[in-house]
Amino acid sequence: MAELDWHAGRGDVAGLALLDRSPEDGDIDLIAVRAWRQGRVRKEMAKRGIDAVILMDPVNIRYATGARNMQVFSMRNGPSRYLVMTADRTMLYEFTGAMHLADGLETIDEVRPASTASFVAAGPHIAERERSWAREMAATLRSLAGERPKVGIERMNGGTALALAQEGIHLVDAQEPVEMARAIKSAEEMKCVNASLRATERGVAELRSAIRPGQTEAELWSVLHRSIIAQNGDYVETRLLNSGERTNPWFQETGNKVIGENELIALDTDVVGCHGYYSDFSRTFHSGPGKPTPKQRELYRVAYEQVHHNMGILRPGMSFRDYADAAWEIPEKFHAHRYYLSAHGCGMTGEYPYLYHRGDFPAAGYDGEIVPGMTLCVESFIGEETGGEGVKLEQQVLIHETGVELLSRFPFECALLDEH
Repeated sequence: MAELDWHAGRGDVAGLALLDRSPEDGDIDLIAVRAWRQGRVRKEMAKRGIDAVILMDPVNIRYATGARNMQVFSMRNGPSRYLVMTADRTMLYEFTGAMHLADGLETIDEVRPASTASFVAAGPHIAERERSWAREMAATLRSLAGERPKVGIERMNGGTALALAQEGIHLVDAQEPVEMARAIKSAEEMKCVNASLRATERGVAELRSAIRPGQTEAELWSVLHRSIIAQNGDYVETRLLNSGERTNPWFQETGNKVIGENELIALDTDVVGCHGYYSDFSRTFHSGPGKPTPKQRELYRVAYEQVHHNMGILRPGMSFRDYADAAWEIPEKFHAHRYYLSAHGCGMTGEYPYLYHRGDFPAAGYDGEIVPGMTLCVESFIGEETGGEGVKLEQQVLIHETGVELLSRFPFECALLDEH
């Protein structure tokens, strides 16, 4: 029985008292949140002279209006719902039979039925459907924004975009204004972020307590799913829980491998949780019942050092290039299997900016500025190129005017940090 209680009963879980639901979860002004987000998009549109945007990414639709409907389905099947937004008007084209879902949203002026211009909906008539969709959309855009509007688009199938361009609409990419809008969070928006994190931390605590050698990775990972859904979160975006040597290299999807005794178990949450906000932190556990090996502790301590060094150099006003130059130097034996980013933005999903390691910056990096209101996830994966286990750790933080606030509170593993 003692072995079965190894995870649930250890003394180093006292920090889990921090995981109680935040009091602000029931005191969030969602009208203010939606107004801030829609205002951010319009501000970034105006900076670029964009008269209208057509948003089809369901996360962007939710960001701009608060309207949620079948997000995962909509990512694959489109355009089946989409949003047209100008400087002073917002029109949601909603999926068949679902127009009522936007009732009461002050961010939306009108709801219309969507016309699905996809092959699965139109079959061999797809080209005709796309041309019809484009004609109707072009007429709407001209009525809202003038004869030759500049229109931002994203996540639109090729035939639809080509047909819209042939209608004489000046098309540009909407990714930049929307990503730049999403990058800065308001104080009220941060209440949503923190509520989502607290719910995810509760789910991870349940997963951690459920660790037993002999179960599959998928069985263990399902504990997190159950908890997230039960707390009215949305979904988990990736399948990133692995054990033993499947922890290295990273990005091996959760499977039916049986968790063995005394193995490392690495988890990246990637939860689209409460209010649609992304809870993104990583932890690595030990399956027990014995103590971690010196090698396991070494990997863990190195990953811990990387995350905390890079959290420590973050500051408002810092350029992305200066961050890369000051970031933790990855030892050679861990370099080949390094995580592909040093840090990244986080909001309703992973988002702008991407902050790269110094060695990767010349080929992959771009410059910019770390500014107050950004939420960032600081990453580490430590595993040797020659094989063996690996450790994944990650923390989510908020950039303030004067420094950095830690958002993810789930405790680290004392047994893996101890040197003995």
